[in-house]
Amino acid sequence: MRRPAQILIAASFATILAGCYSPDGGLAPSTGRGWTYISTPMTPYSISVVDTRTQEAFFAMDVPPGKQLTFNIIEGGGDDPVYTPNRLVYSVFEPGTQIGTLDNQLTAPPMSCVRIDVSIRQTPEWPEQNPEVRLRTDQLADRPPYFTPAGGALPSANDRHVYDR
Repeated sequence: MRRPAQILIAASFATILAGCYSPDGGLAPSTGRGWTYISTPMTPYSISVVDTRTQEAFFAMDVPPGKQLTFNIIEGGGDDPVYTPNRLVYSVFEPGTQIGTLDNQLTAPPMSCVRIDVSIRQTPEWPEQNPEVRLRTDQLADRPPYFTPAGGALPSANDRHVYDR
């Protein structure tokens, strides 16, 4: 294999790995990759990123159950070279998302002055329901006519969508 091809393959692999988000660090965990927290009904996370100089949280989020918070602190790009020289970039994804753009940002203190506080809220906490999905219930009004005390015609054997009404 030619040398330029080897370099191109190695660079592509490094680029793919650098953008992977996973709570356990992914395929090749390393420092500087950021943090990922997946909130579930039994472990609904609250994340606070605290400036240890003032003991105040400059970023706080209650991660909704069924969502994933991924964030990273990037050296440089802040608005003040002493107090907030860095940027915190973050995004909320669907659980299991390993590649994506962290498209929200705010300025952050130096890494030596940052603490991440993680807490678990009261459980269980259920995710918000999708309004487009019809809930299955055992209410009499939701039953098909043939399943009520009044009775009704049975569906034909060829009807494959009996429960999709």
